Amino acid sequence: LTAVRREPAVRLQHGVSGLEPLAWSEDHRVSVSTARSIAVLEQLSDVHSGGQEMVIHRTAVPAPAAACLLKVGPKKEVAECKEKFASSVDPTISQTFMLDRVFNPEGKSLPPLRGFKYSSWSPLGCDANGRCLLAALTMDNRLTIHANLNRLQWVQLVDLTEIYGERLYEASYKLSKADTPRGELGDFPEFQRRHSMQTPVRMEWSGICTTQQVKHNNECWDVGSVLLAVLFENGNIAVWQFQLPFLGKESITSCNTIESGINSPSVLSWWEYEHNNRKMSGLIVGSAFGPVKILPVNLKAVKGYFTLRQPVVLWQEMDQLPVHSIKCIPLYHPYQKCSCSLVVAARGPYVFWCLLLISKAGLNVHNSHVTGLHSLPIVSMTADKQNGTVYTCSSDGKVRQLIPIFTDVALKFEHQLIKLSEVFGCVRTHGIAVSPCGAYLAVITTEGMTNGLHPVNKNYQVQFVTLKTFEEAAAQLLESSVQNLFRQVDLTDLVRWKILKDKHIPQFLQEALDKKIEGCGSTYFWRFKLFLLRILYQSMQKAPSEVMWRPSHEDAKVLISDSPGMGSTEEDQEEGTSKQASKQSLCDTGKGMDIDDTADDSLPQSSDVGGREPMEEKLLEIQAQIEAVEMHLTREHMKRVLGEVYLHTWITENTSIPTRGVCDFLMSDDGYDDRTARVLIGHILKKMNKQTFPEHCSLCKEILPFTDRKQAVCSNGHIWLRCFLTYQSCQSLVYRRCLLHDSIARHPTPEDPEWIRRLLQGPCTFCDSPVF
Repeated sequence: LTAVRREPAVRLQHGVSGLEPLAWSEDHRVSVSTARSIAVLEQLSDVHSGGQEMVIHRTAVPAPAAACLLKVGPKKEVAECKEKFASSVDPTISQTFMLDRVFNPEGKSLPPLRGFKYSSWSPLGCDANGRCLLAALTMDNRLTIHANLNRLQWVQLVDLTEIYGERLYEASYKLSKADTPRGELGDFPEFQRRHSMQTPVRMEWSGICTTQQVKHNNECWDVGSVLLAVLFENGNIAVWQFQLPFLGKESITSCNTIESGINSPSVLSWWEYEHNNRKMSGLIVGSAFGPVKILPVNLKAVKGYFTLRQPVVLWQEMDQLPVHSIKCIPLYHPYQKCSCSLVVAARGPYVFWCLLLISKAGLNVHNSHVTGLHSLPIVSMTADKQNGTVYTCSSDGKVRQLIPIFTDVALKFEHQLIKLSEVFGCVRTHGIAVSPCGAYLAVITTEGMTNGLHPVNKNYQVQFVTLKTFEEAAAQLLESSVQNLFRQVDLTDLVRWKILKDKHIPQFLQEALDKKIEGCGSTYFWRFKLFLLRILYQSMQKAPSEVMWRPSHEDAKVLISDSPGMGSTEEDQEEGTSKQASKQSLCDTGKGMDIDDTADDSLPQSSDVGGREPMEEKLLEIQAQIEAVEMHLTREHMKRVLGEVYLHTWITENTSIPTRGVCDFLMSDDGYDDRTARVLIGHILKKMNKQTFPEHCSLCKEILPFTDRKQAVCSNGHIWLRCFLTYQSCQSLVYRRCLLHDSIARHPTPEDPEWIRRLLQGPCTFCDSPVF
């Protein structure tokens, strides 16, 4: 493994806070818990940028201004109790009360609690845009869920601490009706109990599961839902069920509380296992004293899910080694020929692992510890879910890569050291996270010791390290089962970096991609080809000599010198022009020699012909290829749209899609001969029975002809952009754009039928990115 530094390093405005401060979502956003906000860094693989650095879009989720006070009773009664405990004669009560930050989050004599304790990303497809939600836990125990709907601003959708507190208050702080009342709020143990039963320690999202709902006509339909498990200080776990897409309080389906029976719980993780098409689920809970166990979770109304009959203890020794991170990785067992689960937990400087396997005999559990990895306790652990590789780091800047290798009985780990000091210099590390496809490792660093002295000021930075080579990333993209470029942004970014550096697409990748396109014909490979061509085009573009936004002062000088009455001679002007021309040709020639292997090295550098003409020809050739691939993808999507029109309309009069225009556009090119398209168009034209149903301009009521896939122009010159998902003209001034600004799409309207709404939910046909 050769770890290479990737620019840029992102400097954080505030120090990091909480355990495991770094998390990387499935939609390529890195969240960093800090003392004032959660910094969110979104990685983009931008085809419109020629810079070799990573493209990072930065936003933040601010911490709430007001402190969170847990609801333990009526406000007046709580205030009286707090005064009573603070002024108690018994020092065990008064001092415990005054120093407990759960009771006193505002601080008063103590500094106020600011910042975030933990953040967790939901799976892809949970918010209104089909992206990830962010669950955030503040230092003063407020648990909220946020969504980034317009890409610039984060919106709080729900405050779960407030809702859970209200539920407990209504149930008189009893988990079930059979519970006996524990005492009055004025008793200090009861006051502590009510706080501990709603103080969150960690929260984790499950995968997306399907629930069944019954319509008014007794018809069943499947609805996506997601679960959020919240672990509390007293060992209870609240399992929230949310209907998707999650919009707020109205999307909460249910909330069940499980008693784990674990003292001082510290960490939580979902166990999701598939065996013979039966899905098992449970919750893995770790303790600050050492034990780890799986708890059964009964999921009501969840389709195809089963659970354990009783808890399974994975590690029972009370050895005082706190468990502070657990990862559960689904793997395939090559010897047993079945799926299995690898549970990995960080315990002090050791890694505890447990292999779970269901056979005819029942649930097999193999466990052990990996020792000798770090000389200091592990501060952060992350895992690549695709191949099971685990990464651990201690604060001294050493990262270990652990690769699981199956044996006949269980497994063993091969591990190797990544010294970050060789990449970044002497640093301290505070957290690590691996990207969804395992291409990058994000690391939070501060300055290490210099000459045996600690730094005076700490500058917190998020830095990126490559874990894969270009060849590995390209092979993974070619063999991808996901077939979506947006979901593999970390891999495409490595490919982008290589092409921008070398200024050509490697021969092996071009040949392998052409073979895939010939053999498979999947539009994914065409989109991949378009991506490569666009990056190649960017790599050959001349970098602007000046920053685009900076005003140019040269023009002003030229105007002054040209103005009458100024004593500038013609010779001076000619000399300036020739200098500029020679500078330009030098730049072009250098570029041309880099790119075009056929350029002769002996050509004089001031010659325009050697540099500019081959370059311009090459750019025109690439542009023609880009347009050809875009046209192919457009036609394929048009066929899909026409297929939907044919299936869902009795006669095509009712559809607002310009059916006749799309048919004519597909048939207009004589060189395009697709039998499927011809048959489909024949059926649709038969159904339309010589009727046209044209679109009309909303300003002058003239017909909008379908001559261009991107825009519609009426006879009076009014221009409307076309929706790339339905090819309708967007005649409202508000529309959506895809993430990389490739295309625009219209908003769904109330009168749109279900199938048009479904088309409008699709990603960009060129770059697979979601539409906002």
